Amino acid sequence: MSSTQHEIDPALVAGNRRPMAGYGAEHFLWDVKDGVATITLNRPDRKNPLTFASYAELRDLFHQLKWASDVHAVVVVGAGGNFCSGGDVHEIIGPLVQLKVPELLMFTRMTGELVKMMRACPQPIIAAVDGVCAGAGAIMAMSSDMRLGTARSKTAFLFNRVGLAGCDMGACAILPRLVGQGRASELLYTGRSLGGEEGERWGFFNRLCEPDALLADAQKLAADLVAGPSFANGITKTMLHQEWAMTIEQAIEAEAQAQAICMLTEDFSRAYHAFVAKQKPVFKGN
Repeated sequence: MSSTQHEIDPALVAGNRRPMAGYGAEHFLWDVKDGVATITLNRPDRKNPLTFASYAELRDLFHQLKWASDVHAVVVVGAGGNFCSGGDVHEIIGPLVQLKVPELLMFTRMTGELVKMMRACPQPIIAAVDGVCAGAGAIMAMSSDMRLGTARSKTAFLFNRVGLAGCDMGACAILPRLVGQGRASELLYTGRSLGGEEGERWGFFNRLCEPDALLADAQKLAADLVAGPSFANGITKTMLHQEWAMTIEQAIEAEAQAQAICMLTEDFSRAYHAFVAKQKPVFKGN
């Protein structure tokens, strides 16, 4: 295959691919290294609660990741030994009780958009969960593709405990798919905390880590994903999400089409030639 066949119109690239390492986050910490982006919720004195502004910035950032050329996996972690305590009581909960329905719906749709953007971005997202993981924090962990926890982590979908329904930000759709309908019902009806060891048994956590090693383990997992066929990983994430609404027959056909596209990638060819040469393939995401 000649090199000219690999050339792409620069205007097309400019409109569809852009680096994100230089993104200047305002409401959390942002770092990109070797294809792994780390988002650190950084209000440790309050157990890293979200505000109207941080909700919006997270929503917009995950949306922008669709076009990131230098981010192939994302780690979300909290500072100071806790993940996220949910919406800030003083900066969100207090103002909400003063609002009318149109403004309340504006807020709930904004929070739901964060979940939509997390599910829609092509990069696998790994939540590194230690300590308190409550309310919207639990939702962000739930919405990630994988979750690493610690024995001391406490995950609570506590909406019921503040007089709200458990059906918040997609919880009634996503949580049962992770832990089962009965267990999800228990968490959403009672708002009780799910401990780390119990969360691993239930399948909410992929595995538990030592607190001091949690971030490094999450970043190592992310790096392993980055070293894999990142284009194909994006297709896998897309199909995992889209097939929730498909019949088995529709899913099989959709996967046939998706896999045929992946067979056109150079990573697929690289894997074959590496196998023939008895070598480990070096994937480049194209």
